[in-house]
Order: sequence, then structure tokens, then C-alpha cells
Amino acid sequence: MNKKEVLEIRKQFTPENCAITRICGCYVDHEKEKKAELKKAFLSMPEEEAFKYFDIFRHTLSGTPGKNLIEMDFPLDAELSGGPQEFLLRLRDSKLEDDLLVGEFYDKVIESYDYAENYYIILIHSVYDVPGRSSDGSELFDASDTVYEHILCSICPVNLTKAGLTYNAVTNNIEDRIRDWFVELPVKGFLFPAFTDRASDLHHILYYSKKPEELQPDFIETVLGSRIPLTAKDQMTTFQTIISDTLGDTCDYDTVRNIHDNLNEMLEESKEAPEPLELSRPDVKRLLERSGVPEEKLENFDQDFTEAVGDSATLLASNIASAKTFQIEMPDIVVKVKPERSDLVETREIDGRQCLVIAIDDHLEVNGITITKKVEKE
Repeated sequence: MNKKEVLEIRKQFTPENCAITRICGCYVDHEKEKKAELKKAFLSMPEEEAFKYFDIFRHTLSGTPGKNLIEMDFPLDAELSGGPQEFLLRLRDSKLEDDLLVGEFYDKVIESYDYAENYYIILIHSVYDVPGRSSDGSELFDASDTVYEHILCSICPVNLTKAGLTYNAVTNNIEDRIRDWFVELPVKGFLFPAFTDRASDLHHILYYSKKPEELQPDFIETVLGSRIPLTAKDQMTTFQTIISDTLGDTCDYDTVRNIHDNLNEMLEESKEAPEPLELSRPDVKRLLERSGVPEEKLENFDQDFTEAVGDSATLLASNIASAKTFQIEMPDIVVKVKPERSDLVETREIDGRQCLVIAIDDHLEVNGITITKKVEKE
């Protein structure tokens, strides 16, 4: 799912566009015991309560694609009868009106979700009548021929509110605040099926993780049955390892800087594209060739990339590029440069020592103090 498709579904979580038919919920305590359950038609909910749920659902579809929002496919065995995808399909097709099926879903989540505190599982069923579009991209609400039926799950931590004092308007006093259990915004969730090319995509699921590095592998395997992807951090580490292994003893500063510059140039060129830029094995190989990596150093590249990432897998460019900073580290020094000005830094041999040389133009400041240029005496 690209940004536009995610945004289109997020827009349904408003009073004007709401297509939610039913909501179910289960409050789970720190001992993994079900303490309370909810099941009702969503439109029967009080308006103020519905607004708070809308906020939760919008947050379940928020963040950066490829980091917080990860589209995952189902392995072939997961799509067989009795597999996780088939279970999710039955759950969707039941419109959440089968209490036994919903209860089984809760059990799967509780069994696999690794969380030591209280949390609230929310599950909704929705039917979105997808409007058609004219040639200029405007929506034609009377020309729809596609219905996107889906479920959305949000998992929210439930914590005690902070202790403190509060003003009691009834008694006109400042009093001790009563602490209660507060449902926070979601930290995990998923949308099934994915919404691809403005239609149902039964072979993919969109997974949400507030913290990109904490994916909950057991939950993904047990409940979703999907392949666990490389996290954003893992993609960066893997890319760095591939570069180091490929260059070996020729891993010099200029080549690494060229890779950095070319990668950020590719990101800049693709920033208006609807889909995030993904780099396959041939794409990364072309990047290295363009950056000056010798042909003989690329002899084992295909094998190294396949072993590290997979033959058909890709790396998200935004996950492996340092778009915000160009950082140079030494044991006692860290130098950070704006990515577009990496040309200000070069390596040079001075008096037999390898040195880092930084060009100083008009202004130099140390600890907030402007340094004046030395004028050499004649």
C-alpha cells in the first residue's frame, strides 16, 4: 500500500465517512486474563466515545511506510485451508458476529503478544464502497463498482493515569486526583486485507508498529502467518555489511561518500512518486557501479546480497540512506555534516599521517564562540 492508499482508508475514520459496521474489544490484564469484552454495532455508540475510537484507528494507520507501516505477504502454506490467512478471511466474512470466532482470535493474540502489562484489543469490521475516479483523478461517488470489506485490529496499552491534584468543581476544592485506567493510543495493529490499487489484496496484510524495531515476531507468525521482514534498523545494518564485504580493503572514504551521495540523489528524484523507493539486488549493484566500485569487487556481490537479504527481497531506500546527516566517526571524534555538503570533507595524507580535512569558508564557531581567522605575520 502506498501513502495515498493508506490515507484513503484513514479518511474513513470520521463521522462523515464512517463505514464501520461492528466493533469488538477485549481488555486483558497483566496476567493474560480476559477482564472485559465489548461487542456492538459501531453506529450505536455515543458520539464522544466514537470520536476517541476514530483517533485510535487513524493512529493504527499512521507513520512511515516501510518503518511503522509494513506490508507483508502470506507464504503459500499460510493461504491453505486452516492457515492464518484463511482464519482472517473467516473472521472478516463473519462481520465479527461469530462470538466463538472472535473469542478464538482473542486467544491467539493473548497467546502470542508479548506484553507484561494491561492492554486492550480492538477489532472492527468495515465495508468501504470505493468511489470511482475520472481521468483527472476526481472521485465519482455514483460510479463505484468496488467494495473493500476489511477488518482492522488495534492493540492499545492500558495504564493508570498519573497521580496528582485536581480541581473539583462540585466541592470547589483542590483534591487528590482519582487515578483510573486509561486506554492509550495503539502500539501494534494490522489491516486485512491490504488495500492495493484501490481494491482488496488478499495476499497481503498491512502491519503497524509504533516502534519499528519491536515487531513482535511471535504475534506476526501466530496471528498473521506472515513472513517477518527486516526492520528499518536491520536493513541499514545489512546494507552496511554488504558494502563493507564487497569493498573489503578498498573501502575508502571517497567511494563510501559517492555511495551516500548517489543514494540520496535517488531518494530526491523519487520523492514525488506514490510508492516508496525499493532497491532490488540489481538496483544496489548498479548503485555501487555508479559510485566507482571496481568491477572485480562485484564478482561475489550477487551471492552476498542473496545470502544477506534474499534473492527477490528488496531494501527500502529511506531505511538505508542517511538523508539527515553525513556522519564520520573516529575513536574520540564524531563529525556531522549536512548530507548535501559532504564535499566539504576529504581525506589527505599530511606528514605521513592519514588526516581528515574540513574546509572552513566564512564562519567557524566553537562552543558558541565565533573564531576569527588567524592572520599570519609577514
